[in-house]
Amino acid sequence: MRSVRERRSKESGVRGNSVVKFVATKERVVMCQNRFLRRALLLSLALGLLAGLGTPSARAADQLDGDRIATNDGDLIIHPINHATLVIGWKDKVIYVDPVGGEKRFDGLPKPNLILITDIHGDHLNAETLEAVTGPKASIVAPSAVAEKLPEKLRQQTSVLANGESKSVSGVTVEAVPMYNLTADRLKYHNKGRGNGYVVVLGGKRVYLSGDTEDIPEMRALKNIDVAFVCMNLPYTMTEEQAASAVRESKPKIVYPYHYRGSDLEKFKKLVGADSGVEVRLRDWYK
Repeated sequence: MRSVRERRSKESGVRGNSVVKFVATKERVVMCQNRFLRRALLLSLALGLLAGLGTPSARAADQLDGDRIATNDGDLIIHPINHATLVIGWKDKVIYVDPVGGEKRFDGLPKPNLILITDIHGDHLNAETLEAVTGPKASIVAPSAVAEKLPEKLRQQTSVLANGESKSVSGVTVEAVPMYNLTADRLKYHNKGRGNGYVVVLGGKRVYLSGDTEDIPEMRALKNIDVAFVCMNLPYTMTEEQAASAVRESKPKIVYPYHYRGSDLEKFKKLVGADSGVEVRLRDWYK
């Protein structure tokens, strides 16, 4: 009897030890799994932060407020800044146009994929502002007269386009179009070939940025423009009459007057006229 009890006691002890070892092993496995998951999570967060440095988020345009214009794939967002400066957003694309005025003016805005510069004048080009807002992966499009004035680092990020040339830059089709003065006493401000207006295509919408120009034949000949940004102010560009006449001829679906300091926007709107089929959108570019 004593040997049976001893044997059962030993067997019970062995089973007890096995259970303890099994539980301990299971706890170690769980702890290892938890450590692995924590490390994987931290690595994922770190990679996400690194990927976001200096580049727009996947839906950077959603961080913009402003007018929304439906395209065949998401909304085009128009965000006026000041005078000739604006931001255009579409999906993951963020385009700065003539960023000037210092870095603070762009606080809270998503970083650009693409920057368009039209001319060498200070209300279109400021190297200090450009250096502050241009991330390492951003691309710049500019005429050669602008590129020549850029610091070397920014020149390396710049695609130079002449009037009539087009190129896909940062996934956006950009066409450079002429901008210049016609009137004799204004020829000194913008000579033909120095600066660029632009037509960009986003979500199937053709967007025209006039730059500093008068109502030149190339502007009047534009076709199938969905959204146009048209300048006017004297003595540097054109009158309300010139701008309205060119808009009536080129017939964009929507026109935004910009670069209009000192101009009469209501007069411009009346001259474009309801019978033109063009929607005139007046926004405050001088807040």
